[in-house]
Amino acid sequence: MQLTNKTALVTGGGSGIGSATVDALAAEGAALVVCDIDAGAGQAVVDRVLARDGRASLVVMDVTDPEAHMTAVAEAERLFGGLDIAVNCAGISVGPSKVQRVVHETSIDEWRRVMAINVDGIFLGLVAQVPAMIRRGGGSIVNIGSVMSVVARTKLSPYVTSKHAVIGLTKAAAVDCAEHGIRVNAVGPGYIDSPLLAYKPAEVRDVYAKLHPLGRMGTPAEVAQAVVWLASSRSSFCTGSFYAVDGGYSAL
Repeated sequence: MQLTNKTALVTGGGSGIGSATVDALAAEGAALVVCDIDAGAGQAVVDRVLARDGRASLVVMDVTDPEAHMTAVAEAERLFGGLDIAVNCAGISVGPSKVQRVVHETSIDEWRRVMAINVDGIFLGLVAQVPAMIRRGGGSIVNIGSVMSVVARTKLSPYVTSKHAVIGLTKAAAVDCAEHGIRVNAVGPGYIDSPLLAYKPAEVRDVYAKLHPLGRMGTPAEVAQAVVWLASSRSSFCTGSFYAVDGGYSAL
């Protein structure tokens, strides 16, 4: 077990990639602080870890709230003695209306909501997580970007911009934190069969699947395995990098 005696915090841990990441980290021995805005979904994930004799606790949080991140980190230190791993996974693809528009027709509210969760949510996480890892003597942070961190599609300007920003923020944080033994990397999933795309009709999901050379969408568990590798000592010389888990999408 790669992560015995390690403590991990996962935002957006109640569903999709976040939930699968919690499972994968717990399977490697980590204690988990599961953070999600949906208390019911988050608690279900915690209960699943506990049922397998793992260690986990729930923090209900909105990632746009700076104090919520401080609370989550404090919980990791109080319950498990410190913070070794943080996975900033919470994100949205479109704003409140769930309508995709070309850039010049995108509303300010749509723009700001996507940026607040996908970019501010990670920045605020870093502000809380890094000092805790300094106190711990080092750690690993994994930010969840997207294939849209390196390519673009029409009618997704807030999302594409936010996910490109994740790479820049990851690189900047990696350089800032290296002297403290803290590694910061990003993972870029392709289209993943997760709740983030559940509202899409079946015919659209089929189109998404065919965009990948491997001919299908990925699974949350496949992304989670990349996260576990980056969280572990097996990736000890990796920092400031972006790892695509996209079925070949960005290779086209």
